[in-house]
Amino acid sequence: MNLFADIRTLVLSSLDAMVSAGDLPEGLNFDAVTVEPPRDPAHGDMATNAAMVLAKPAGMKPRDIAETLSAHLSEDARINSAEVAGPGFLNLRLAIEYWQQVAGAVLAEGTDFGRSDLGQARRVNVEYVSANPTGPLHVGHTRGAVFGDALASLLAFAGWDVTREYYINDGGGQVDTLARSVYLRYLEAHGQDVAFPEGTYPGDYLIPVGAALKAKMGDKWVDQPEDVWLAELRSFSTDAMMELIREDLAALGVEMDVFYSEKSLYGTGLIEAAIEDLRAKGLIYRGTLPRPKGKAGEDWEPREQTLFKSSAFGDDEDRPIMKSDGTWAYFAPDIAYHYDKVQRGFAALIDVFGADHGGYVKRMKAAVAALSENQVSLDIKLTQIVKLFKNGEEFKMSKRAGTFVTLRDVIDQVGPDVARFVMLTRKNDAMLDFDFDKVLEQSRENPVFYVQYAHARVCSVLRKAAEAGIATDDRTLADADLSKLDHEAEIALLRKIGEWPRLVETAARANEPHRVAFYLYELAGEFHGLWNRGNDTPTLRFLQDGDDPTSQAKIALARAAAIVIASGLGILGVKPAQEMR
Repeated sequence: MNLFADIRTLVLSSLDAMVSAGDLPEGLNFDAVTVEPPRDPAHGDMATNAAMVLAKPAGMKPRDIAETLSAHLSEDARINSAEVAGPGFLNLRLAIEYWQQVAGAVLAEGTDFGRSDLGQARRVNVEYVSANPTGPLHVGHTRGAVFGDALASLLAFAGWDVTREYYINDGGGQVDTLARSVYLRYLEAHGQDVAFPEGTYPGDYLIPVGAALKAKMGDKWVDQPEDVWLAELRSFSTDAMMELIREDLAALGVEMDVFYSEKSLYGTGLIEAAIEDLRAKGLIYRGTLPRPKGKAGEDWEPREQTLFKSSAFGDDEDRPIMKSDGTWAYFAPDIAYHYDKVQRGFAALIDVFGADHGGYVKRMKAAVAALSENQVSLDIKLTQIVKLFKNGEEFKMSKRAGTFVTLRDVIDQVGPDVARFVMLTRKNDAMLDFDFDKVLEQSRENPVFYVQYAHARVCSVLRKAAEAGIATDDRTLADADLSKLDHEAEIALLRKIGEWPRLVETAARANEPHRVAFYLYELAGEFHGLWNRGNDTPTLRFLQDGDDPTSQAKIALARAAAIVIASGLGILGVKPAQEMR
């Protein structure tokens, strides 16, 4: 049951009737017609822009269209009133009976209420985290992991066939540095005093890796030159770090479908195939880039390079794909990786990057557009930094990591559920302050507590009803006399519940899972508001002594709210609370 979709269908059928009656010209496109909640709830339950968007193509005044449309809509039993506002907006108020049906629909559908076929089972690849395999995940990775995982769940809920993917950056020089750092820990495990040169990784997390290397190799590599051990130690070290990263992700509740190795692109012909695809399209050439902005003449000299014509697809300039020594520039394997994604048959690609990768956006979009001939979309979502606070001060670095606060530090402090929800209380491209003290407060100011408390309160109602001998299984509640839900506070909660299917589709279209967190906070607010009013107005309490039918109707409303909260939390990867401690 999607009320907004139902009423939009009613609006479109009314517009068709107006065309048939000669009140609108034929051939109009209704795609831009929307039905949404009004900005001010006092204006009604829903609003449609039909008259505004059709006025110009119809050659008519918006109010004339709106008034005729109002007459058509008012004939439907679901519409109590259709009032023309301003230059031609139409504000709709629905019959109370229509809202009362919402609770029954939720109880009948369960956590599938709001599930959509928007994606039409099209395949989408969501790549996220993709941290260098040089150490444990830090707090910035945590935000990217939570955002990407919630986005993947949201898209799956909205009907997409989702693949969650992690790109292992194991093809660059940072893996050589990792191997050298592990070698130092290996020597240390043999009793040697070691010093970590600048640029190596001094974190304690490599101590067990060095010990494991000793257990495997004995003293075979002690004091041996780098060319003896570097190649093999690269693989050993990367595998150890990826095992650590998998454990970190599991602690956060994140499971990947695919771990894709950058190293697999080299020596396999994949990079060459991708570049040849672009070359065949006339998009690879030898040329000279213009002088970079701000570079004085003596600081820069033109040189001929092998370039990808990315400017033909919206980039600011063409991009080098090969270094002067004939090796691939960093952009070449990125092109090949996305070429492989296109070849795997995805209809859409989503990359979740840290904010420091903003410069990659246009060139990657250009590459995918060129490789797929504009048939595969690429959306790149940037996650801003997270600032950590505790006891009013910035939270310091982790000794284990050596240079940063790890994902495990955060999980150990607050648990995965709190970490995940709080990471989604801001839009992904907005900075986030994560205060360890505030996120554990039991108050309305703490959104995760506020939402969890609403679900826990419903669970307490169900327990008390069971003690009173009132049947509260969903089938029984769905058959309750929901006409008893007629107070304005009860209808307000039903309205908010009824927004859930539309919210899912809106958030999925925008690739913005934070909208789910915002919605859940608002839904919890409506529920708590009704609960608190029951303290002063006994007839609003969910349990009515001696009146099981009325109790069941009110419990049906509470249970419907809890189902939607559980469904939304499921998308965010958070377990709903049964009780609060």
